[in-house]
Amino acid sequence: MNRETLLTVSDFSVVYDVDPPVNAVKNVTLQLQRGEILGLAGESGCGKTTLAYGVQRLLKPPAVITSGSTTFHDADGTDVDINALSEKDMRTFRWDKASMVFQGAMNALNPVTNIGKQLGDVFTTHRPEMSRQERIQECGDLLEIVGVGRERLRSFPHELSGGMRQRVMIAMALALKPQLMIMDEPTTALDVLVQREILQQISDLRKQFGFSVIFITHDLPLLLEISDRIAVMKDGEIVELGTAENIYRHAEHPYTQRLLSSFPSLTGERGDFVRGSRKTSSEEATK
Repeated sequence: MNRETLLTVSDFSVVYDVDPPVNAVKNVTLQLQRGEILGLAGESGCGKTTLAYGVQRLLKPPAVITSGSTTFHDADGTDVDINALSEKDMRTFRWDKASMVFQGAMNALNPVTNIGKQLGDVFTTHRPEMSRQERIQECGDLLEIVGVGRERLRSFPHELSGGMRQRVMIAMALALKPQLMIMDEPTTALDVLVQREILQQISDLRKQFGFSVIFITHDLPLLLEISDRIAVMKDGEIVELGTAENIYRHAEHPYTQRLLSSFPSLTGERGDFVRGSRKTSSEEATK
């Protein structure tokens, strides 16, 4: 195993045990490298979120993992079989080794509890040896890291904008300095300017702390901008996997090409996307 590999998912399948059964994830195999942003793209219902929940063992009935393995290659050199962890060990693994920013997470904050208490609960649960003053200091530091002033520790969620609430959720996911962060549509419902700020911040934090990211979205152009590699999912399967550059310029699968062509250029003529490649601004300028 490459020592730079953080996560290995092998032949992973999930079925929703309904009538008739739904094969939501079908024999997915992929690897995530340390410090990498891996984009997971595809239309709604293709299995992206189910795969992410499966990796974190957050699936609830009728979803059933029917095959495959998920191995976390810890920085200390040990390999962790996530599927074999007990519920107690899994609760320790989550947030400590791998955290998750859930879809719609900015609306998941407790409306009657201030931000400082909600952030502090992470340390109370996972770092009980910390003193109250240490927790307050750490929570304030986290808010400043994600671009929210520490004075907001006493604020309630309704006193924050949507972008600030999303930054708080990112701070919560960063609290224990995990090696992996899974982000499920983290910029949904935010305006484009706030989206760009959040995306830039995720990129900067990744460089600062060295964690890996699985970034889930149906917005392929967004992934082309921030990802090192992109996996394209369709009907529960990964149909194409490659660097963002190769996906952008040399997409091979017809589905990937259709995804690319569904997002027109803002500066060029219609039809700029050809076989998954778009003319760059410099190419357009030299026409």
